[in-house]
Amino acid sequence: MQPDPWLATVFWSSLTIAFYLLAKRLYRHWPRWWLMPLALTPALLIAVVLAIHASYRDYIHGAGWLLALLGPATVAFAVPIYEQRALIRREWPVLALGMVAGSLTAVGTSWMLATALGLDGTLRLSLLPRSISTPFAMQVSQDIGGVPDLTAVFVVLTGVLGAILGEVLLSWLPVRSALARGALFAIGAHGAGTARATQLGREEGSIAGLLMVLVGLLNVLAATLIAALLHS
Repeated sequence: MQPDPWLATVFWSSLTIAFYLLAKRLYRHWPRWWLMPLALTPALLIAVVLAIHASYRDYIHGAGWLLALLGPATVAFAVPIYEQRALIRREWPVLALGMVAGSLTAVGTSWMLATALGLDGTLRLSLLPRSISTPFAMQVSQDIGGVPDLTAVFVVLTGVLGAILGEVLLSWLPVRSALARGALFAIGAHGAGTARATQLGREEGSIAGLLMVLVGLLNVLAATLIAALLHS
């Protein structure tokens, strides 16, 4: 007997939101990397899925609508971007250079990592867009022949690890510019990094939000060219 779709939606959606709120509260009191909502929430959900012998298909059918909200959430970054438009007009050459350099580095290291691990075909293509925010990454993955759901997993892992390493780098390097700090988190850790940059300061968050969106758009546009080269 198949479970009722509405009950499944309520169960998985409520569980996801509850775990996220719990992780957020824990991280607020104990800011450790393993308590970051993007790290702890998936871990708790995986534990439940394994405990009740469910599948990824069961989960995504019940909570897939939450994934659809990533698009509007990304668009919401337009507000702080608009507020910092003067800074953007003044620093656009540096922002453009960082965006292009960061995108090329991310795609290049993904390709080299896949080669080093012996990954090929669909798995390699799913790994390539790992360094852009989820809505953009899933679209790019689909355009170049990857698996969007698998790409989403790589994106989350990249975001969590990038945010952690970003904090380590800031503690080692004398990076005082809000522009550089925001760019570091946005290009290296997309959504998770932007959230962390926002905690550092409003200017850092605005720069991170801007670069996260622009890098995503750049990669979506470049995906058509990449797909054509790969399938030629």
